[in-house]
Amino acid sequence: MSAMPTLSSLVAELDQARLNAQALNWPATTPQTLEQAYQAALAVRAMRVAAGERPAGYKVGFTNRNIWPRYGVDAPIWGTVWESTLAQVAFGAANSGALSLTGLSEPRIEPEIVFCLRHAPPADCTADQLVASLDWVAHGFEIVHTHFPGWKFTAAQAVADAGLHGLLLVGHRVMLPAMGMNAVDLIQALAGLRLQLHEGGVLKDEGKGVNVLDGPVQALLHFVRELRATPGAPALAAGDLITTGTLTDAHPVLPGQTWHTCIEAQGPVADELAGLTVRFE
Repeated sequence: MSAMPTLSSLVAELDQARLNAQALNWPATTPQTLEQAYQAALAVRAMRVAAGERPAGYKVGFTNRNIWPRYGVDAPIWGTVWESTLAQVAFGAANSGALSLTGLSEPRIEPEIVFCLRHAPPADCTADQLVASLDWVAHGFEIVHTHFPGWKFTAAQAVADAGLHGLLLVGHRVMLPAMGMNAVDLIQALAGLRLQLHEGGVLKDEGKGVNVLDGPVQALLHFVRELRATPGAPALAAGDLITTGTLTDAHPVLPGQTWHTCIEAQGPVADELAGLTVRFE
């Protein structure tokens, strides 16, 4: 690829990498800016929508400042979650699910907090207005992956590469209007959450809600503002899911493995969030 790639050439290579699990061996100057990267990602999104795919919401990545040095980034990014990449645990079922890793490149697991909008929050919303717009909150696993070998990329490359989104498993939902939570209580409950991540019977990592931009609600508020500041980005809508970033580091996963979390939390909402199990096929 030349040092001055066109948008169409970026989009073509990104689409082929996605469809065929092909590596992207771009120089560090491609894409040249975050604006160009979001233009490419949004163009791929439009192509997929035109082909009949349906967006389900968004993922926010790199909200955990603890892992910024490892990946060479210094700010969050966002990407699209699709109905085809989304799995949700049914009401009344065990809080577990199975995911196929077929087609993913160097997949890793991230335990996260997921929100769903009851309606779009107003422009320049406050934390109170944002919480009032929420329908439910859940614990989930995002499976991230990259077409850049060895997880070596720039922030712009991560944005262009679908924001590194692979799959999203959403656990049991806690309906927020029924809980009558105000913004301060929800912010504190989720920021104070503690989580352990296990593979098989082995503890792999520990994380806290405060790791993601000081708390999942704060991470969501950051995303809402960033999305609206991105030229050409879609508008938020009722029913959109947003997963807010990993509470731990991202860990490599393989078919045949089973991972689960244990959650310690206080407060009406946090107490309802249960540990989640995922089996990889």
